[in-house]
Amino acid sequence: MAELIYVNGRLVPRDRARVSALDHGFLYGHGAFETLRSYSGSFFCLEGHLDRLFHSLERLGIALPLSRGELAAALQRTLEANGLKEARVRVTISAGQGEAAPEPLPSSPTVVITAQPFTPPPPQAYQSGYSALVFPFPVLSRSALSGVKSTNYIPLLLARRWAREGHAQDALLLNEKGFLVEASNANLFLVVEEGLVTPDEGSGPLPGIARAVVLELARGQGIPCRERAVRPEELAEAREAFITSSLLEVMPLTRVGGRPVGQGQAGELSLGLLASYRALVGAETTP
Repeated sequence: MAELIYVNGRLVPRDRARVSALDHGFLYGHGAFETLRSYSGSFFCLEGHLDRLFHSLERLGIALPLSRGELAAALQRTLEANGLKEARVRVTISAGQGEAAPEPLPSSPTVVITAQPFTPPPPQAYQSGYSALVFPFPVLSRSALSGVKSTNYIPLLLARRWAREGHAQDALLLNEKGFLVEASNANLFLVVEEGLVTPDEGSGPLPGIARAVVLELARGQGIPCRERAVRPEELAEAREAFITSSLLEVMPLTRVGGRPVGQGQAGELSLGLLASYRALVGAETTP
């Protein structure tokens, strides 16, 4: 089956999907997006993704002509039109077509939804864990885009490419104060003496959907959790570390900068939270 892409209300073949050369998403990166994971044909944490998307659009001054219900229906329609059950689905909303100048703001946003098959990493990847490097160029802890999942993704793309060139699977970002922020497209957790810690909002991470799920699961299991500033030196002292995202779920982080984190293998708490996460997914997405 040829891939179908949703563009402003119409499903069109991939080779015919077009966006204007004067779209402000293309010209200025003025837009927001969400990446969702579908399990057995159902989206996990759909409402959380929609909450974050509409928050991002409000911050960016983009008035979406679709309601939450209409957008949710468009996501499901695109998934089903492509005959997919296990999928990566992305909705991208830009400010829309305007002039080749940063103003005035276009009034008709562009809405694009893609749905593609998704195969998660194999079980052995979760046992061996990911490796990462600490990106040496800082990002701002607080900015006009704090908390916004925007299409202006250049710093994260550069960090990810730099990590791959260094034969690592991801990059860890620092803010201008030298504290850890997140991975290039995932949130970061450390298991330390006091329990589970993750960079707080003031450090600058995107409030991840999977991050919120993991915090709720951990607290429900009586695991002490703190959101605070995290020093990079704590990686060497940590018992375990892992990253979270809607696609990866809970991925152990076992090596940073060529050095092992903890025992250099997936830890008990990381794998336990992965199991809990998947149990929740099963309970909420099983037809």
